[in-house]
Amino acid sequence: MLRPLLIALALAAGAAGPAPAQTAPPPAPPPAGAAPGPAPLQPGDAFGVEVTLPARTIVFVKGAGTWDKAFDTVSAAFRVLNQYLAKEGIRPAGKAMAIYTKTDDTGFDFEVAVPVDAPPEKPPAEPAGTSPAPAGKALKFTHRGSFDALNTTYEAITNHLDEKRLDAQDMFIEEYDGPLSDNPDDPLVVTIFVPIR
Repeated sequence: MLRPLLIALALAAGAAGPAPAQTAPPPAPPPAGAAPGPAPLQPGDAFGVEVTLPARTIVFVKGAGTWDKAFDTVSAAFRVLNQYLAKEGIRPAGKAMAIYTKTDDTGFDFEVAVPVDAPPEKPPAEPAGTSPAPAGKALKFTHRGSFDALNTTYEAITNHLDEKRLDAQDMFIEEYDGPLSDNPDDPLVVTIFVPIR
């Protein structure tokens, strides 16, 4: 997958520049035989909109994986998290998210998480836990399409950060509008947050 290379390029962008754009350029059509790219953005979808992530408590399961198995790895971690939540009777207080805390050209460290109203009485055991969610200034982007098509969206994000000379933190957050299915080709709506300095 190209995602780690794209994010590495984005993190190398310079100091903050002009205000981010509000709309995305239309995606180029994929080459013949290529996997489908992201769906066009809809009215109201964010692309480079500056937001402030609120302070929240999350319950998470952490892990590591390789980009060629990213969907399977993230899906498996969500299954572990959902089993814990169901067993403890904990209701999420927001959308499920994947927080990528470290990336390189072969793999990534991550946490899958859900916000909760208060830390659970019985804290989860490793590799799970509770912590504050990433908070503060970030850029918000929307992806519509399959999990695998996220690469194209991240390429557009990288270009945006480079053009605007924005200084991104070494982290990105994917927030899902619904649960991940068992098929990486199923359509998703993912809100991507890129924390900036």
